[in-house]
Amino acid sequence: MLNAGAIDITVVDDFKANLWAKALPNIEVRDDLIVNGSGSIGWAIRKNNPELKKDLEAFANKVEKGTLTGNLIFNQFYGRDQKLENLKLSEERKKFRKHVDLFKKYGKQYEIDHFKLIAQGYQESSLNHNQVSPRGAVGIMQLLPSTAADKNVAIANIDKLENNIHAGTKYMNFLRTRYFSSPDIALEDQIFFSWAAYNAGPANVRKMRNLAEKMGLNKNVWFKNVEIAAGRLIGTETVRYVANIYKYYSTYLLLDQKELLDQKAELEH
Repeated sequence: MLNAGAIDITVVDDFKANLWAKALPNIEVRDDLIVNGSGSIGWAIRKNNPELKKDLEAFANKVEKGTLTGNLIFNQFYGRDQKLENLKLSEERKKFRKHVDLFKKYGKQYEIDHFKLIAQGYQESSLNHNQVSPRGAVGIMQLLPSTAADKNVAIANIDKLENNIHAGTKYMNFLRTRYFSSPDIALEDQIFFSWAAYNAGPANVRKMRNLAEKMGLNKNVWFKNVEIAAGRLIGTETVRYVANIYKYYSTYLLLDQKELLDQKAELEH
């Protein structure tokens, strides 16, 4: 988000800043701005603890780049995301303002954060209502007419903008309440699983969660847990889908806060 210009500056450990600067072109590391110069980071274990040392070394090898887990993490966090960078452009902000009230309306009706919904719409279609997929999914939310016509959604004429956003939001609500509303799943993860099901189908997400449990991961947590099983089961498409929406959601929040602060500053002057 710093690389994309959504935020102007952030404070991180120097090794993280230098690592990101190698991967992203717009990161400037300010070595002259030091908050704490005496910290140290590392793993410390007892000398006579060979089993833990062995497990830590195995873990390090498991998550390095080139491994399944390592590649998932790398693809999620590193490299440029042109769509993310585009979010700050004036034309993208115009599309956001044009559609945000409809997302607010149906987000409120189905109790889903409207920023999460509009971020999903941006991932699906870049907020382009005229988009039609090769499979026949239409509109901002890229819904199949058959999905919209299902009794659990039952929204007609999804070629119309408002109906499309309504149907996409209602389908998200159906996925969440039908499959992921267990009290064992945190509210945030209910949305993450619903995004995954929107992309890959609820049956596949059930398989992902079952596999995660077999792998010793937490089946009720998406990031760093079920997403790893998802990558092993069906590849990285759904992993990237959920991660991208979360990035866009976070950026929309930051841009909105930034605009509010700018407006406040103008009024004060």
